[in-house]
Amino acid sequence: MWDQRTIHLTPRSRGFHLVTTEVIEALPRLNELKVGLLHLQLLHTSASLTLNENADPDVRHDMEAFIRHLVPGDLPYFRHTLEGPDDMPAHVGASLFGTQLTLAVSEGRLVLGTWQGIWLGEHRDHGGERKLIATLNGEPR
Repeated sequence: MWDQRTIHLTPRSRGFHLVTTEVIEALPRLNELKVGLLHLQLLHTSASLTLNENADPDVRHDMEAFIRHLVPGDLPYFRHTLEGPDDMPAHVGASLFGTQLTLAVSEGRLVLGTWQGIWLGEHRDHGGERKLIATLNGEPR
């Protein structure tokens, strides 16, 4: 079985946001798979996807603090500044964290560790709506 759809994520503030529930709710055919894969591709260059802590929001806060420290918006050697001081650091953050995830599916559910969740990393101050292409592939139940 193959299924592909676009998932629209509402605009969010800069930071890391848990989007696991939104992704699962947008995949009605997920429960049809006995075994398979879900591939998520974020269609943006200034946001990211990663798999990390799903319980303590302090982890998302700390990750944002770390990336802002690692890639501040006022680096004097950045030349790509026409879209604002948060744009080039956002591109760096997207490249560091990545824009794709591939997750296992078993018995109609994503296979995630106890404390794992899908994060959207919004690296712009006002990034707007974000789109994911979600591709399910696998053996039907």
